[in-house]
Amino acid sequence: MWETTLPLYQQVANKIKTDIIANDARDGEAIPTETKLAEMYEVSRVTVRRAVKILIEEGLIYSVHGSGTYVSGKKIEHDIYKLQGFTEEMSGLHNNPSNEILEFQLTVPSESVREYLNIGENQKVYYVKRLRLADGQPLILEESYLPFELFPDLSVDVLKQSKYEFIDQKGFNISKRYADLKPILPSDELMAQLHLETKDPMLCLEACATFDDGTIFEYSKVYYHPIKYTFKLVSEK
Repeated sequence: MWETTLPLYQQVANKIKTDIIANDARDGEAIPTETKLAEMYEVSRVTVRRAVKILIEEGLIYSVHGSGTYVSGKKIEHDIYKLQGFTEEMSGLHNNPSNEILEFQLTVPSESVREYLNIGENQKVYYVKRLRLADGQPLILEESYLPFELFPDLSVDVLKQSKYEFIDQKGFNISKRYADLKPILPSDELMAQLHLETKDPMLCLEACATFDDGTIFEYSKVYYHPIKYTFKLVSEK
């Protein structure tokens, strides 16, 4: 079954990939366990582990700690130049978006957050941490700060739906987002929240969003799943 020109683990990786394609495996479908793959291909579990690692790095499969290894769907191509909410983006891709509210509190912000939001020392803000999911799979972890003065009726129920739709319905006109996109290494907490198996670099978008009158209404940090998200950039000469 095996040749001598390629390392055995690479051949096993190629065989697993071929079988996934041949079986027309769906997004989220589990592949056999490490032990089962070793039996199927008559190789050691160490070889299988290295082969699986290659396919995870390629984005073909992903691993969920304590659960198993699954087939990845097509990566979501995020248009970094388009200002839209997660719910709108996922609905446009025919995915079913949902939000899990991990934290929601009214607090006195740090000096740096006040500077980002351009608010006074005594003004309070909402701190919100949301896990954004599509078809039940975690894609994004979002931390955001919003001035209480602008949104006194913000609630958990609102945040379980579309935040931007709520803002639009209040009569505000969302205009621009000023952002920095940078690579980071995920913390253990972030790995658990996004179901990441390995501590690979991921992208974090740190941003301030404004209304059309220049008012800053949100400061946020958005962490994107490194396997399920890709960023689309178009350059013209």
